[in-house]
Amino acid sequence: MSSGHSTANLPHGDESRGEASPYVELDRATWAKLASETESPLTATEINRLRGLGDALDLEEIKAVYLPISRLLSLYVSSASKLHREQEAFLHQVTPPRTPFVIGLAGSVAVGKSTTARVLQQMLARWPEHPHVTLVTTDGFLYSNVELEKRGLLHRKGFPESYDRRALMKFVIDIKSGKDEVAAPVYSHLVYDVMPDEKVIIKSPDIVIIEGLNVLQPARVREDGRTGLGLSDFFDFSIFVDARTGDIREWYVDRFLQLRETAFRDPNSYFAKYALLSHDEAVNEARRIWDAINGPNLEQNVLPTRSRATLVLRKSADHSVQYVRLRKI
Repeated sequence: MSSGHSTANLPHGDESRGEASPYVELDRATWAKLASETESPLTATEINRLRGLGDALDLEEIKAVYLPISRLLSLYVSSASKLHREQEAFLHQVTPPRTPFVIGLAGSVAVGKSTTARVLQQMLARWPEHPHVTLVTTDGFLYSNVELEKRGLLHRKGFPESYDRRALMKFVIDIKSGKDEVAAPVYSHLVYDVMPDEKVIIKSPDIVIIEGLNVLQPARVREDGRTGLGLSDFFDFSIFVDARTGDIREWYVDRFLQLRETAFRDPNSYFAKYALLSHDEAVNEARRIWDAINGPNLEQNVLPTRSRATLVLRKSADHSVQYVRLRKI
């Protein structure tokens, strides 16, 4: 790993040193210095509450990695506000209030993107300039299990075609159109399905974080050859949580084993049957699921979107962030 800055290329993980790149790369120590004088707004208790299964999240990780990110994002939000005011002056009119700043956050299953999203939500909300920060996961926009079964897609849950893309796109467009109130569907990981009668209501947020596997996917080409809009067309900033595929596979297996001892033991869990597996059976089942579903989805759909991100967080085998890539301006 390089120290300080480099110009590493970033297509699909085969980074070649010394070549021109649209990214600047900073190792962990260099990145951590960017917010060395800023105190963490989160307590140890809050960090424990935000930590996901298997994540190496502690006060040191917050200070070294997430404080600089929250500081950088706050600068971006402030710049967007300034640009809004300057545009008003340029147009010689008072335009509607600035729309929410939207952050897209992508990455593989089990890579820790949900923890990253929760941490950033809490940290960004501590800045007085933008106290109202909302987090929405795209899981709520999955088709229901009944609909997936009907379409023959239940075994491809999490793949791009398993989402109601039209509803998800409308949701983001409504946010960036400045609607006072927007509703998003709710997903239950316990029952492994969308909750048909539940909605989360978002009212005039300052920042919206949209977290999901495929949020950085480019727009699809229509049958008539025209290119539509992509979700990421409406993002003001985007983050990709990255790691070696082999490490993520092991994290998925470890998480599966932990869930087998916890959530899977709930009789209401969709995965309750896995609680009866022996340790070896559970390991084999987790690897089978990864190799059949999550691994192919990562390679085919998620990983190719990494180079579209504004910021890439690269994790090492112990879950800690090893280095950061930031797109040049």
